[in-house]
Amino acid sequence: MNLAQSGPNTVKAAGPATVISYEFPVNERIRTLLRLEDLYNRAAFFSGREHALEHHAALLCLFEIMEVAGRADLKSDLLQELERQRQTLEALRDNPQISEEALDMVLADIEHTHTRLLEPTGKFAQHLRENEWLMAIKQRSGIPGGVCQFDLPSYHYWQQQAVGERQHAINGWLNPMLPIKDGIDIVLRILRNSAKVFPLLARNGAFQQMSGGKTVQLLKVSVDENLPYVPELSANKYAINVRFVSPVANSDRPRQCEHDVEFTLAFCNL
Repeated sequence: MNLAQSGPNTVKAAGPATVISYEFPVNERIRTLLRLEDLYNRAAFFSGREHALEHHAALLCLFEIMEVAGRADLKSDLLQELERQRQTLEALRDNPQISEEALDMVLADIEHTHTRLLEPTGKFAQHLRENEWLMAIKQRSGIPGGVCQFDLPSYHYWQQQAVGERQHAINGWLNPMLPIKDGIDIVLRILRNSAKVFPLLARNGAFQQMSGGKTVQLLKVSVDENLPYVPELSANKYAINVRFVSPVANSDRPRQCEHDVEFTLAFCNL
């Protein structure tokens, strides 16, 4: 996947511009990490707000985190990846281009998170599963309109309590799940920092690059924020295809762009 050479689809880098970036995970492992990152961010946002409806949204995020993270042995996978990254970074100690101070900070972060991941025992989010009251809310949440006050009067009562009490409760349910978040943050940060970025051109809204059998874990497409099209991407070990189409919200169905589009494509690998 050699994009360093110039060609008909390569454009010169433009000056500073405001862009919208779209991340595309190429395998299920990275897809799961990105989903969890989004859920953790939403849980943190809504738990920090004050309205009862926002705290309800925070609880729904906790339930989704529990479901997504519980489908695979995520903890073991994160521990293995953190150890692999630690060994890779340790090998850079004699590299004069690497800041020893920055390297020590990253390694300390990895070591701290690795230790925290080892502390919890049992199934992920077991404290939520053992809380019958929370599980009743989770079950009712799967029914359209299923958490009205007449369905769950005890939940309605909780929603009327002081903001601080609700926030304290949500944080108590969220905190045991944070080591997983810290591990995800480190892995995704290393993945994104590995990006190799190339300015490209999609002729008539379409771009194809042969992969030459090489694999990539995350692709990021960045375009000018004023472009009224969004990228659709498909990738495998043989080829990468990017197609720019109109957002569905702006038309009855997606319509491919009919003019050339300048964009950047970033390749990320652990």
